[in-house]
Amino acid sequence: MGRVNVLAGDVGGTKTLLALADVEGTRVSLLHERLFPSQEYASFLTLAREFIEATPAGSVPACIGVAGPVVSGRAIVTKLPWDLNEPELARELGLSRMRLINDFAAIARGVEALAPEDLFELHAGKADPDGPVAVLGAGTGLGEAFSVKIAGRRSVLSSEGGHADFAPRDEVQMDLLRYMTKKYERCSYDRILSGPGFWDLYCFFRDSGQEAESNELREAIARERDPAPVVTRFALEKGDPLCLATIDLFCSIYGAEAGNLALRIVATGGVYVAGGIAPRILDRLKAGGFVEAYGKKGRLAPMVQSIPVQVILNSRVGLLGAAVAAADPDPR
Repeated sequence: MGRVNVLAGDVGGTKTLLALADVEGTRVSLLHERLFPSQEYASFLTLAREFIEATPAGSVPACIGVAGPVVSGRAIVTKLPWDLNEPELARELGLSRMRLINDFAAIARGVEALAPEDLFELHAGKADPDGPVAVLGAGTGLGEAFSVKIAGRRSVLSSEGGHADFAPRDEVQMDLLRYMTKKYERCSYDRILSGPGFWDLYCFFRDSGQEAESNELREAIARERDPAPVVTRFALEKGDPLCLATIDLFCSIYGAEAGNLALRIVATGGVYVAGGIAPRILDRLKAGGFVEAYGKKGRLAPMVQSIPVQVILNSRVGLLGAAVAAADPDPR
């Protein structure tokens, strides 16, 4: 691939990033970038027009990573009333080509564009540069994707594996499953490993009486629209027992699912943890519960424990991956 300018996007239920980028191979330079609050726009087309009018891009190729399944060039955003269509977007926005891919497929492409300082090694191992790679990340929801090397280049496989059924591993998690299925009828990993799921874990411990909610904590939560950052702060800064129980169970379930992905595709190329939550709770991820659950895989524990785990610190990894995919004429 030669050097080319592209339009790249990362569409999520909470926010949407758009950028005009210069791409050469896997090297990406973001020339113009803007963050949009997704919920304030009736459609992606309206949002994209606003960006292009302010930042004329011309007839460039484009790729948008979308938080939801993409089938036959059409994407329905899982947590937004947006319907995206490749031919319509290319035509209406005056683009030479539009490609829609799952947001975690974009992250899997973006892994190749990351610098060493964009990563934190959570679990040491030996990565095979030609081996399959697994990516997962908790944010608004739980995303998952894989990449495999075929004929010397990486191809990305999209997944909605985050919506697979949650599998409890001990008595506390079995109680959690009962609590969640009573509330939602069905409990997936996405229900737990997400911002809303983090709050549900807190409510599980509080409502079951396993940990008491202090008056200070209750008052702090009442003052905020989003309680999850309050719970995180009280855990990390104050050592609050209820908040620590919440965050540590979250980390344990997160690690178990990361290990599940390592097993499913024998991810000898490494496991990468993305999403907005992991960098904010890095101290608790390092505390050991994540890694212990990751490697606790019975007879196949030695294999999983040999696979390294990296936390992605660069919040623009999906945007970088979309830019790389936009510049690539081969849609694999």
